[in-house]
Amino acid sequence: MEDLLYQFLFLSDQSLYDENFDPWMIEDLTRLFEIEAYNAWADMKLECAKEEEGAGDSMREAEEELKSAMESAMEEFRLFEEEMNRTAKAELRSLVQMGEVARKMGKSMEKAASIASKKYVEAALASATASMRSAWKRLSSSNFKVHPSRLN
Repeated sequence: MEDLLYQFLFLSDQSLYDENFDPWMIEDLTRLFEIEAYNAWADMKLECAKEEEGAGDSMREAEEELKSAMESAMEEFRLFEEEMNRTAKAELRSLVQMGEVARKMGKSMEKAASIASKKYVEAALASATASMRSAWKRLSSSNFKVHPSRLN
């Protein structure tokens, strides 16, 4: 392109000073400019197409990397979720077992309290019965006389 500009300047100067100058020489040079411009445009278009293809390849690579990262993250999340579920289930089983042990202990304590209560009532009843028998024996074995002032 620079050569064509230099040649155009040379022909411009020549047209000013040379009376035998052929104007068709500038027309031919203009056609060369046109061809050079077309070639530059075609080269630029080809370069743009290559850059577009390269950008598309880069975009596909980036999409694949993103897809891979997302799959990896999702797999990690699934593993985390499974671990959390296992931990939660184990904790639930532990709590259920503790609850069951506490329930059994409560039933045992209730039975023990019930038995102790029955034994206490039986002992109290036996003591009262013994006291009553002892009192009847004393009454029936001795001459028990009631003072007349107590009869009123």
